[in-house]
Amino acid sequence: MLVLVGDDGAGAHDIRRMAERGAKLYWAAAPSQYYAEPKRLAKLGYLEAAKEPGRTNERTRYTLTEKGRDALREWLGTPMPFPRIQNEAAVRLLVADLAPPDVLRSSLEALERELDVQQQRLAEAEDVAGGLGERERWLMINHRLSRRMLDAQRAWIAEVRDALGVGRGR
Repeated sequence: MLVLVGDDGAGAHDIRRMAERGAKLYWAAAPSQYYAEPKRLAKLGYLEAAKEPGRTNERTRYTLTEKGRDALREWLGTPMPFPRIQNEAAVRLLVADLAPPDVLRSSLEALERELDVQQQRLAEAEDVAGGLGERERWLMINHRLSRRMLDAQRAWIAEVRDALGVGRGR
């Protein structure tokens, strides 16, 4: 959450939009967390909360405190672990022999639609990154990783279809 608030600060709605645009490929959080977690971090002294005018109502904008910056610096200095990958589709493939190929094909089509949605959100995130100054460089590196992850999922789906002898839409 502190990463999403960053140097420029953000409101809870901004945080949620940032996460929806590209973060699904990196972490999964319930949408309610994007509203509750900044409040909790402010109570702990990692964020400062300030009211400001919104489009229709007053909104809370969160900024990093020195304690929040220290926590980020400390976390950044720890060794980066191997990425955790949660891939339910790969687990489902392990029992593909329990259902006719059409069942798996239908499930794969749903995943492909989700990949299309993620690709669109990623394109939007890339557009937004252009206006974020120094952070743009780091965001674009992550966005290129996201594109490779989406491409890898599509290649995996093609391999599954080939193994099943089932083409797209057949």
